[in-house]
Amino acid sequence: MKTKRIDKEKVNVITLGCSKNLVDSENLITQLAANEIEVVHDSNEASDVVIINTCGFIDVAKEESVNTILQYAELKRQNELEKLYVTGCLSERYKSDLEVEIPEVDAYFGTMELPAILAKFDIDYKHELLGERKITTPAHYAYVKISEGCNRTCSFCAIPLMRGKHISKPIEALVDEVKELVKYGVKEIMLIAQELTYYGLDIYKERKLADLLDALCEIEGLTWIRLHYAYPSKFPREIFDVMARQEKVCNYLDMPLQHASNKVLADMRRQITMEETMELVNYARERVPGMAIRTTMLIGFPGETDEDFNILCDFVQAMKFDRLGVFQYSHEEDTSAHQLIDDVPSEVKVQRANQLMEIQREIAAEKNEAMIGKTLQVLFDRKEGGFFVGRTEFDSPEVDNEVLVDASKYYVRLGDFSTVKITDAEDFDLYGELVS
Repeated sequence: MKTKRIDKEKVNVITLGCSKNLVDSENLITQLAANEIEVVHDSNEASDVVIINTCGFIDVAKEESVNTILQYAELKRQNELEKLYVTGCLSERYKSDLEVEIPEVDAYFGTMELPAILAKFDIDYKHELLGERKITTPAHYAYVKISEGCNRTCSFCAIPLMRGKHISKPIEALVDEVKELVKYGVKEIMLIAQELTYYGLDIYKERKLADLLDALCEIEGLTWIRLHYAYPSKFPREIFDVMARQEKVCNYLDMPLQHASNKVLADMRRQITMEETMELVNYARERVPGMAIRTTMLIGFPGETDEDFNILCDFVQAMKFDRLGVFQYSHEEDTSAHQLIDDVPSEVKVQRANQLMEIQREIAAEKNEAMIGKTLQVLFDRKEGGFFVGRTEFDSPEVDNEVLVDASKYYVRLGDFSTVKITDAEDFDLYGELVS
C-alpha cells in the first residue's frame, strides 16, 4: 500500500465531454499546480490520484463516463491508485446513485464544487489565479467560457439540471482572462457558453455579447475570436454588425438549430419556426457575406414522423450549411420530453442520422470544390502523417474541416499563420501549397 502524502502525489485529471468541461478541468489543474501539486491531463502515466470530470449530456456520453469511472475503480481495487474522485455533469446529476453503484470512488462532486475538491488536498481556492489558467489545448488557442448554466427550457435538454441557471461573467473579468492567455501565446479564442446570445441579461439587464466582442477586439496580439453555441430565437443581430466591422471576429457562427419541422420545434420548445430560422440564416449571410455557419440537428425526437424528417432533409438541402453535425435523441430523465413516448426505434434513428449526414457530405464536397484555387489564411495546429494540419477562420478545432500541406515540400511553424493556396479538396478536408 502506498504511504506518500496526498498533497505530494501525482494527480491525473481526465476530461470527458465538451469544451466547457475542458475549461473546468483547466481551472482545476491551475489551482492544483499553484499549490505545487504535480498534475497531468488525460495522461496514461501512472498516477496516485485520478480526478474524472464527467459528461452526462446524452446516453452515449453517460456510458463513456461510467465506463471510465469503472476502469479506474478497478485500479483502485487492485491498490494501483490511492484516491479516485469524480466531478462534472454525471456526478452532479446522479451522485446518490453512483455512490451506491461504484463505492470505490472516494468522493463525488458536482459541477460547481471546485473548492470542495481542493479541500481533499488540504488546499484553498486561490481567487487571485482568475485569468491565469493553464490550458491543455495547443498553446496558440484556448476556450473561454463567458457564462455558466442556461435559462432556456428546451424539452430534450438536461443541461440546466446539471449546470443551473445562466450566470454571465463580467466583461472586465473576461478581458483580463483573455489578456493573460494572449500573454502566454494564445492567438485564437473560442467563446463558449451553453447559450452565447443570452450573455449579459442577468448582470447588465440587456444582451451584451456585441459589447464583449468589441472589448476583446482591443486586445493586442489576439488574432481570431470564434463564437460557439448560439441560440437562434431572439438572436441579437448586432452580432453580425460586429462580425462585419471587426476583423478579429471570425466569420463563423456555431448555432445549433436542432430541427426544421415546426411541429417538432414546438415539441422541443425551441421558441422559433422554420420560416423564422430561414430568415435569420439568410440575414446573417447577407450581412456577413461568406460567413460559415455550423449547426447541429437532433433526430429521432419523440413523435418525429417520416414527414417531419423529410422536412428536415429538405431544409438542410436548401440552406446548405457549411458545417453540420447530427445527434440522435436521448430520452433524459427529469426533462419535459421524458413525459413523451420515445417512439422512434433506435434503428430508425441511426438510418435517419446516416441519411442526413450523406446529404451534408454532398453539400460539404461541393463547397470544398469551390475553394480550389482560392488563397486563405491558415493557422497551423499540428503535424500529422506527413502533413502540416491547419484551419481557416471558417473552421473550429476538432469538429470542422482542416487544411493539409505536404510537409515534404513545405515547412511551417506550428501555432503560426500562413497563406495557403488551395489545390485540391475532399469531402471534409482541403489540400494546399504554401504561398507565404
